[in-house]
Amino acid sequence: MKIKTDFLIIGSGISGLSLALHLSKLIPNQKILLISKETLLESSTYYAQGGIASVWNDNDNLEKHIQDTLIAGDGLCNEIIVRRILKQAPERVRELIALGVKFTRDENGEYNLGKEGGHSVRRILHVNDQTGQSIVKTLIKNIRNLDNIEIREKWCAVNLYVKNLICYGAYVLEQETEEIHNITAKATILATGGSDKIYLYTTNPDIISGDGIAMAYRAGAMISNLEFYQFHPTCLYHPYAKSFLITEAMRGEGAILKDIKGNVFMEKYHPQKDLAPRDIVSRAIDAELKKSGDDYVYLDIASYKDSAHIKSHFPGVYEKCLEFNIDITKEPIPVVPAAHYSCGGVVAGIDGITEIKNLYVIGEAACTGLHGSNRLASNSLLEGLVGAYECASYLSKDFSSFKVKSFPEWESGSAIPSTEAVVITQNWDEIRMLMQNFVGIVRSDSRLKRALKRMNIFAEEIDYYYWNYKIEKNLVELRNLSMVAELLIRCALSRKESRGTHFNENHLDKLELARNSYIKRPW
Repeated sequence: MKIKTDFLIIGSGISGLSLALHLSKLIPNQKILLISKETLLESSTYYAQGGIASVWNDNDNLEKHIQDTLIAGDGLCNEIIVRRILKQAPERVRELIALGVKFTRDENGEYNLGKEGGHSVRRILHVNDQTGQSIVKTLIKNIRNLDNIEIREKWCAVNLYVKNLICYGAYVLEQETEEIHNITAKATILATGGSDKIYLYTTNPDIISGDGIAMAYRAGAMISNLEFYQFHPTCLYHPYAKSFLITEAMRGEGAILKDIKGNVFMEKYHPQKDLAPRDIVSRAIDAELKKSGDDYVYLDIASYKDSAHIKSHFPGVYEKCLEFNIDITKEPIPVVPAAHYSCGGVVAGIDGITEIKNLYVIGEAACTGLHGSNRLASNSLLEGLVGAYECASYLSKDFSSFKVKSFPEWESGSAIPSTEAVVITQNWDEIRMLMQNFVGIVRSDSRLKRALKRMNIFAEEIDYYYWNYKIEKNLVELRNLSMVAELLIRCALSRKESRGTHFNENHLDKLELARNSYIKRPW
């Protein structure tokens, strides 16, 4: 089926949903099609617990927020971009409040500001520990009232159609019917999030497989800084607790990391102790686990806060842990570091502009220069909000010059239905294990080179499967996951230093000249 729209938004997290709302307001007579690979509620945003960083009271100012961001980014932030994005934070937050997001207030009616790793003051606006859920549900509620926004759930983007570095739309799989639709658009916007599922342990949902980054790379876009993958220090360790994050805000409220014997250890690694930047905390936990041989460490808030305080501030974490017979008001929480956020992605401007005409990338899939080599906690939701606003503003000024141009229908050729789905699941599991063990928190040249050799073998198998069997979502995700994993390894091999979230045992020193890594598809 051929579908024509004015704006095609791929992704339903904070970036995609916010963009749809802004476009609808700025260009009310244009058609907007937003597609989601699963339901609208299945996104990294929905599972975000912490909140949004913004200067909000007299104890804080823009320069403090900027400096905290630059320090965390370890020399690779684009300060011009940092200033532009952080300056907008209060206004973008006020827009969310106007839409209906009810950020948590204290007993005096003032907004309760949290503090997370790397922040010098309290500046995190949050909805208890369920900020993402509140934001997503509020945005969806507002979108449902708009006639010019069409939503399609369980539609999976397969490939962009790009010719002569101009994007005309995308091929999209409708999972229920197994049809691949040809969607033409004046502008195509990727808001697909990161690629956490390249790792075995992650805090994000299964759908986060690097789709936007892989599609943009195949189309000819520049990719940057994929080696900087942020691991969240505290993911719940339990055989049945899949991908559940324990918010960093808990450490901001006084929780302390301890080894299994009850000994504190963060003071050995950083002056800020448990509130050090995430890369330092993750490496500290990794070092402690390797030294002890244990599988996890503890995060203890029960010893420092009363039951009422814990339940009121962290109701989501409290309820979830109870499902696994862990009462966080009485006992410490077993935790391990897990892949959490990609600081790199498709090279894009603050407005999403890429080097491919009519293709825009916003949110975690983009590399704008905000995060540098390590994201400051709670700057990511902010980047999604600002990127959506800036992208909509740009598109609204220039949309009349955009033309919708049809392109060839999808050709299935001689592809047949798969009779060996085990090939997909086996490769998926092997890649994630490989990445976890060889390209994780601590890396080395030999492990990276070995990982790259293995990825080349995976790529051949997956490529054969892709071209000979009918397209299905799992195959699309595996293809993208494999490609992004290979790109990350190549970026990591090119960096002969340790900086930010990239730590290589063979290159412990930081180079004097900070540089970004770039990679582009050879033609």
